[in-house]
Amino acid sequence: MVTAPAVEVLDDEIGVANAEAFRRLDVADPWVVDVATARDVIPGYDENLVLTSGAPMPWTEYVGGQREALIGGALFEGLAASRDEAVAKFASGAIRIGACHDYSAVGSLAGIYTASMPVFVVENRAHGNIGFCNFYEGKEPRRLNYGCYDEGVHERLLHVNTVLAPVVGEAIRRTGGVPLKSLIARALRMGDEVHSRNAAASMLFNREILPAVLDMVHDEVPGVRETMVHLAENDYFFLRLSMAAAKVTADAMAVPRSTLVSAMAFSCRGFAIKLAGLGDRWFEGPPPVHEGKLFAGHTEDEITWMGGESPITETVGLGGFAQACALTLQEYQGGSAEVMIERNRQMYDITHGESSTYRIPLFDFRGTPTAIDARKVLETGTTPVMDVGLAGRDGGQIGAGIIRAPRECFEAAMAAFEASA
Repeated sequence: MVTAPAVEVLDDEIGVANAEAFRRLDVADPWVVDVATARDVIPGYDENLVLTSGAPMPWTEYVGGQREALIGGALFEGLAASRDEAVAKFASGAIRIGACHDYSAVGSLAGIYTASMPVFVVENRAHGNIGFCNFYEGKEPRRLNYGCYDEGVHERLLHVNTVLAPVVGEAIRRTGGVPLKSLIARALRMGDEVHSRNAAASMLFNREILPAVLDMVHDEVPGVRETMVHLAENDYFFLRLSMAAAKVTADAMAVPRSTLVSAMAFSCRGFAIKLAGLGDRWFEGPPPVHEGKLFAGHTEDEITWMGGESPITETVGLGGFAQACALTLQEYQGGSAEVMIERNRQMYDITHGESSTYRIPLFDFRGTPTAIDARKVLETGTTPVMDVGLAGRDGGQIGAGIIRAPRECFEAAMAAFEASA
C-alpha cells in the first residue's frame, strides 16, 4: 500500500521533472542548416534501409497504403526491380524497414525515406541535437507519402532529388542557416498554425533565402528559377520544416519521471505516443477518431490510415494547439470558427504550460497550450486534437480534417509509468 507521504513525494518528483521537460521544450532553438541526402547525414543510414512512420512493426503488419508506399520507396531506390521482388526482399530482411523516429527523423503520412532522398537538417542550437524531415513532393494528390507509386511519382521524386533540393540546400548554406522558431511565431500571427496551413510560413522562408537566391542567379546556378516557382506555388512546403523543428524540440524533452508527451504518430495499425520520462518506448492504441471535409467525388468509406508523424507539431504547441490562429482552415477541413476556437481552448486543460514564443492573437496573445500531460488527458477525458490530411484507400489525398488521439495510448503510457516508479 502506498502511503500519503509517498504519493506526495512521487507527485513532487513528477512536478520537478515536468517543469524541466517543459523548460527544455520552451527554450529550444531550431535552425535549418542544410539539405542533404539521407545516407550522408542521418547516422546509421544503410543503403538498404527504408524508413516509414509510426511505432516500429514487422513487415507482415504493414498493410494498405503504407505497405504500398514502402514498396514504392524500394522501387524508387533501385533496391528491387519489380513489386514482387520488393515484397520478397522486405519479407527476407534484404530490404530493412526502420521507424523514422528511431533515426531522429519524422515523415508526413507514410513518411518514406530512402538513402538517396534529400532531407532537411535542423539543429537545436539550445541543446545541440539534430533532426530531419524529408522533402515535400509537391501538391499533386498522388504522392509516395500518400501510398502512390507510378511513373509520375517516380519522375517527381527524381526532380526533387536532382533540381529542387540541391537549390534549396545551397540557398540555406549560403544564408548560414535559417532560424525557424521566430519565423513560426510570426507565421502564427499571419494566419498559419504550421500543420495544415503553412502559407505565411512558406512565404517567410522564401524571403529569408531570397538574398542567397539572387546571388545564385548571378552565379548562374542551374534550376534556381524553377525551384523558386515551385516554392511559391506550394503553400505546404514549409510543413516539412515545421515538423523537423518540432522533432528537435520534442527530442530535447527527455527527462526521467516526466509524464509529458514527447512524440505522437500513427501507422496503418494505429496511434502511438511516447512520454518524455520513459525513453523510446511507444504506447499504442487504435486508429484516431476523425472528422473532416472530403474533396469532391470522395466518400467517408474511402478514408484509410497509412501512417503520419506530422502530429509532432501538436506535441510542441502548434497545429491543432494553435488552431485559433488559422480560422481559414474551416474552408479546407470543415467545421466552424466557433468550434475551432473551443477546441483550441480545450487544449489548455491537458497541457503543462503555455509557450513563451508561440502566441494566439485571438486569445489576446496568450501562449499556445504546450506540452501534453498524459495525467491530465486521463483526468479530464479530453484528448489531443490534430489537423491532418486524409488519405484514401486507393492512394492519394482525398480530404482534410481533424483527428483526436485515442485514450488507450495514454492509459497504456501511465500504466507503464506507474509500474516504473
